[in-house]
Amino acid sequence: MGFYSQRILPYLLDWSLSDPTMAQYRKEVLANVTGEVLEIGFGTGLNLSYYPENIDKLVAIDANPGVHALAQKRIQKSHITVDNRVLNGENLPMADNTFDSVVSTWTLCSIAKVEQALQEIYRVLKPGGKFFFVEHGLSHEPQVQVWQNRLTPLQKVIADGCHFNRNIKQLVEKQFDLVTVEEFYAEKTPKFVGYLYQGVATKAG
Repeated sequence: MGFYSQRILPYLLDWSLSDPTMAQYRKEVLANVTGEVLEIGFGTGLNLSYYPENIDKLVAIDANPGVHALAQKRIQKSHITVDNRVLNGENLPMADNTFDSVVSTWTLCSIAKVEQALQEIYRVLKPGGKFFFVEHGLSHEPQVQVWQNRLTPLQKVIADGCHFNRNIKQLVEKQFDLVTVEEFYAEKTPKFVGYLYQGVATKAG
């Protein structure tokens, strides 16, 4: 990772993902998180204030070491004990059947081997465990898809691998049998970046 990815992009992500609309989606997706929790793509720690009160420990990973300074400020203010590690979601060192909940918010768009990462998420979940996610991705409208496909090569450069054109529902359903997902456009957001997938996937018990 270069200077831009580690020193500039973390501040851009923190600013762009701090929007009040995004905060509401975070609150909704995290409301039912329980037990031992793993967060993939912890970033600058924007989710911390939205976890339920009964969550007292969180294992958080992010592949970009540049976000950790910003995240540390939020960790110090949180009641949650955070085990914050520089790790890639494609290769998790945790044992099988470790976590009750795994969380991902605006992260699957930027993981290079996203299918492998989803396999890892499934593996580390306990039987009956749940994967909670809100992600942006491929719109259902063909005219929006055209722009998403055109702009993704540029977006990958300026946003550290982010794709506008991933069908998150299909990707999750390849790994999980039981998936509940809503698809909609985020409020006050351009359609090409604001098509969201918000849902829960459950590992077979």
